[in-house]
Parts: sequence; C-alpha cells; structure tokens
Amino acid sequence: MFQDIAIEELMAAYNNNEITLIDVRSPSEYKDSTIPGSLNIPLFNDEERAEVGTIYKQKSSEAAKERGLEIFSAKLPHFIKTFAAIDGPKAVFCWRGGMRSRTAATVLDLMGIRAQRLQGGFRTYRQWIVKQLDAIDFTPEAYVLHGNTGTGKTLILQELAKQEYPVLDLEGLAGHRGSIFGEIGLEPNNQKMFESLLFHELDKLKSSPYILMEAESKRVGKVVLPEFVSQKKQKGLHIFIDMPISERVNHILEDYLPWEHHEECLEAFMRIKRRIHTPIAAQIEEDLKSGNYHAAVRLLLEHYYDPRYEFHENNYDENKRINLRVQNSSEAIVKIKEIIEKRQPAHTVL
Repeated sequence: MFQDIAIEELMAAYNNNEITLIDVRSPSEYKDSTIPGSLNIPLFNDEERAEVGTIYKQKSSEAAKERGLEIFSAKLPHFIKTFAAIDGPKAVFCWRGGMRSRTAATVLDLMGIRAQRLQGGFRTYRQWIVKQLDAIDFTPEAYVLHGNTGTGKTLILQELAKQEYPVLDLEGLAGHRGSIFGEIGLEPNNQKMFESLLFHELDKLKSSPYILMEAESKRVGKVVLPEFVSQKKQKGLHIFIDMPISERVNHILEDYLPWEHHEECLEAFMRIKRRIHTPIAAQIEEDLKSGNYHAAVRLLLEHYYDPRYEFHENNYDENKRINLRVQNSSEAIVKIKEIIEKRQPAHTVL
C-alpha cells in the first residue's frame, strides 16, 4: 500500500534533490501553477477532466468514477511505462490529495512501483508557500541595479549569475520584463507560480551575505512583489548605470526581436500612444508598421521611457547610490564586480 508524505518531509527531500515530484493533474492545471520542477503525467487531459466533471455535476459521483476509470484504463500501459522510466523515489500529487493521486499511487503500487502521495495535494503546498513567505527572514544585503530602459540590467544579472554571483532575477521569475511591452515573446507567470518560484529562489540565496537584483516596481507584469522584497530593494545599495542610447537600442532589439512579434509590438504601443506627443507618436507608429524598428525604439526611449526614468532616479538617497557611466554591458559587469569586491572581499561569489 502506498504511503502519504507530509509537506514538510516532501520539501526537505525536494531541497536535497532526493525525490521526483509528479503532478497528475490535467495539463492546464499544471500550466497554471505547480511545484517548480515537477513533471506532469496527467490521469486526464483537459477535455477528459471536463467530461468527468460534467458527469459528476449532472449525474452522480459514481457515474463520474465509472467514466474516469474507463478513460484511465485505456492509458494504463503508457502510464505505468512512463513512471517506470523515472529512477529513484517519487511522489505524486493532485489538487487536494484526492481521487486522482490516490488512483495513481494505488495503481503504481500494484505494479511494484513505489510512489508516495502528497498529503493534502497541491492545495497544501500552496498554503505552505504562503506561510513560508509570510514568515521569511531574508537577511542578505541588496545591490540594486538601476538604469534607463535598454541598459541591459537583466542581461547583466544573468551573466553575473552564470559567474555564480547570488542573483535574484525577479523578471525571470515573473516571466515578464516589467513594461507595457514586457510579455512579448515570453510566458508570464501568475501570482501563485511566481510566489512558488520566488520562495525556492530565496531559500537558495538565504545564506549569502548579499544579493544582486533589479530595481523593480511593486508590480512586475501580472504579479505583485511581497512587501519584504520591496523593502529589501529600498534599503539596498543602488547602482545607477548610464549607457549610450545607441547601445540601449541594440539591447532592446536583441531582447525583443520585434520583427518576430510585429503585431504584439503594435498592440502594446497603441496602449501608450496617447501618452506621447502626437507628432512623435505618429512617427513611432509609422516606423513600427514599416519595420523601421531601430528608429521606433530610439524615439520611444527619448520621448517616453527616459523622461519617466528621470523622475524615478530622484527618489533615492545619494548616500546609498553609486553612479556608473559605461559604454556597454561588459564594462558594467566589470565595474559591478569591483564594487562588490570592495564591499564583500571575503564573499565575492557563492
């Protein structure tokens, strides 16, 4: 008989990479939010789940169970084969630790494949995440990167992370670049998934004496930052990066690839068009429509983003800020590393 596993025990094994987590919910449930790193081996696809749910509502729970068993029976050989290919300890979960995960764990046990079931399911995990974020005591000092749009702050953070510097990439966790054009070419996360990813990332970084992060607002795309993250940013050391506009335009073109997302770029621009002086807005629209993206991006920076940033820049105490004038992101990385080395000589990288 399979065994249930409590959320605390599961997370301890998860943090030590000692267990594989399998979400047996439908693909759309899995896509909406799951335990980061989980595999999705669903009992039912989205259409089958909807069918079983309709039978439950319109007929009875018994009729729904019978139809569910009929659907799942046809999938059993593939289901068993998929699980058998996964080495090591395993745990399955559904929404509430109910019928789907119980069925999966029971069938696997009958076939000699041991898999525990998360007690309370994903709902319990979600409650655990909220509780952990409410109680977290995150002590590392923050080095906060600022700079006009296109400065390449995310690129800089990603490169520093590759070099094993402790980086909290909030835009990466949100799946959004934090602007009106921010989700173009990306798959944004909802609040539930963001909070899960955020907690596990903070847990990895909690023993570092410092972290590097970008100066985000309280909202990044569809998600809202916890208050303690905003406070951590506010109290940190603020590094302002000044980079030539030509380099910033190139960064934006390389990041957004507007020629591959032509319609999305136009739609995003139309949402801010009224905020830009009419003749300039008309020129940007014309450039976007004609594919003259370089000119459109430069005008957007000069007449929309840069004026907004000048106001933002004055909100920080001069005693907690460092200004860096650089020609490109590579030079910025070198100078940021020098700042860290001076302030954290014994703990430059993790």
